[in-house]
Amino acid sequence: MSLASTSAPPVAAARPIVVSAAGFRSWMLWLFVFSGSFVKIEPSPWLLFPLVALIFAASGALSFHRALAPFVLALAMLNVGGLASVTPWIFETRSVTFVLISVYMAATCIFFACLALDDTKARLDTIKSAYAWSAAIASILGLLGYFDVGGAKELFTRNDRAMGFFKDPNVFGPFLVLPLVWLADDVISGAWRGGARRVTLAALWRTMTPLLLIIMGMFLSMSRGAWGVVVAAMATTILLRFFLEADARARARIVTMTLIGVAFLAALLVVALTIPAISDLFAQRASLDQEYDGGAMGRFGGQLRSIPLLLASPNGFGPLRFPLVVGNEDPHNVYINAFAAYGWTGGVAYFALVAMTLLVGWRLALRKGPIARWRCRCGRAPSFTSCRDCRSIPITGAISSCSWA
Repeated sequence: MSLASTSAPPVAAARPIVVSAAGFRSWMLWLFVFSGSFVKIEPSPWLLFPLVALIFAASGALSFHRALAPFVLALAMLNVGGLASVTPWIFETRSVTFVLISVYMAATCIFFACLALDDTKARLDTIKSAYAWSAAIASILGLLGYFDVGGAKELFTRNDRAMGFFKDPNVFGPFLVLPLVWLADDVISGAWRGGARRVTLAALWRTMTPLLLIIMGMFLSMSRGAWGVVVAAMATTILLRFFLEADARARARIVTMTLIGVAFLAALLVVALTIPAISDLFAQRASLDQEYDGGAMGRFGGQLRSIPLLLASPNGFGPLRFPLVVGNEDPHNVYINAFAAYGWTGGVAYFALVAMTLLVGWRLALRKGPIARWRCRCGRAPSFTSCRDCRSIPITGAISSCSWA
């Protein structure tokens, strides 16, 4: 047979790329959560929220349960207080913007609570993955800035403290708490191996890489509040994991991995403190006696002076007006700020919101079930972040709302 008469083999038809509706929603959710660390960009990528919410709502993948009613009511009353408090200052752009952002953040919290009602584990896994890598990228940027790689110091640090793409190291640090607790819990519990008997490269990449980056970013943020929060959250998570675990071998693994982790962190700290610049800044930040904390005009003095003034001001001071009334910088206390910026109505609503979320989180964390591991995480770590201003860390406040689902 000649070459001319030889027929060419049939060419297989190219398979079309098919993206399911569920897969598309998952990717949109991943990108939305991942954008949470890019705060310095204006407008913030977090403004994608209406699009993501519309996609879930239009496809029938978003539901509401009456159990969320107290949560929604508390958020509504908080923002009613904010709207009332801003009324005398309606022509001040910064104050009005503050209240509008607060309303927007409340809407995102309700969205996440509704989101976690259905297909809970898969959606929480998506949130965890996106949040962990967002925190890892933010930590890389913070490290580049801290070590002034390519002249990045001015962009990614403040006062020689890493802050990534945030505007303040004291916001960057608390942002890293939740993914750090999640990933460390995976390592301690053995879940990071994904059921494999041996450690795989995929497991190392998926868990250990972002965890190490986040630990370094957390340390170089030099945020005392974030350090305290992560220690409290990790201690509570480990204790819950230990006492809720019935298997003796699993308990032994938890103890062993915890000790290994503590030893590793201690060694890492010793190495870091051999660098003079880090050692000097650490000694300064680790001190509990900062010059701006003490005294009548210090941070704590301003908080004490504000209490009688707030008791005489049912409508509060107005959003962002604490420094103008008290004479100090911002209150650095989210509970005092709730009364100062949202009035009595908003302050009481915020206290109720925190108390109810703590109650719901603890009850869920102590229950056994198919997502017990997630209940421990979503119920505990965000509880400690309530001491920070979660309006500045949108995703942290939003994840706290998952406890209600």
